[in-house]
Amino acid sequence: MVRPRLYEQVLERLRAYAADAGLRAGDRLPAERDLAQRLGVSRASVKQAIVVLEVQGLVETRHGGGTYLVRDALDAEPVERLVERRRRLPDVLDAREALETKLAELAAVRRTDEDLAALESALEFMAAEIRDGGAGVEGDRRFHAAITGAAHSALLAEFMGAIADQITESRNESLRQPGRPPRSLDQHIRIANAIRDRNPKTAAEAMRDHLRTVAEVRLLSWDPED
Repeated sequence: MVRPRLYEQVLERLRAYAADAGLRAGDRLPAERDLAQRLGVSRASVKQAIVVLEVQGLVETRHGGGTYLVRDALDAEPVERLVERRRRLPDVLDAREALETKLAELAAVRRTDEDLAALESALEFMAAEIRDGGAGVEGDRRFHAAITGAAHSALLAEFMGAIADQITESRNESLRQPGRPPRSLDQHIRIANAIRDRNPKTAAEAMRDHLRTVAEVRLLSWDPED
């Protein structure tokens, strides 16, 4: 049986502390030194646990300003699940770039007026989600699905369907990065404009740039053994 890392045990203590203290989204955690004393653990293990919470988008560390809850509870997923997702995410991102840049290129050539309407609807949906304080996950899904449809390639659509679950993981990982939803929406607009203008080269480049932004996630810079 694998012995849990010390900071994994600290994660549960942090969750319980935040719940008992009634901390909610926007509230600040005590300083690491104070938390270590309250929880009876080392400051290093508290620091490692906070990094895991940050990777999962549950807290936000502001330079010189402490650590704040992003959600109302510190319900962290198991570390081993994070480790597994970190292992497979680079392959998923490679596959997305290979497939979706071609889909955007084809969409710029083959799109119909109905396809443009689907793209516009997805953009409006994502913008509304963000205005309402959400991450824009469903709007993002609709936008990328609309591009797949506009490419009118049955085989590429089949390939996208085969990795749909992994794409969902990468989408969720990206959109929980601080400031990411509006940035992704802006990039979607650029892609949609290129498709509308029937400019396949610009559409492919815009999609490639977007997916490289999607790949900029805290999870990939995290070392679970550090």
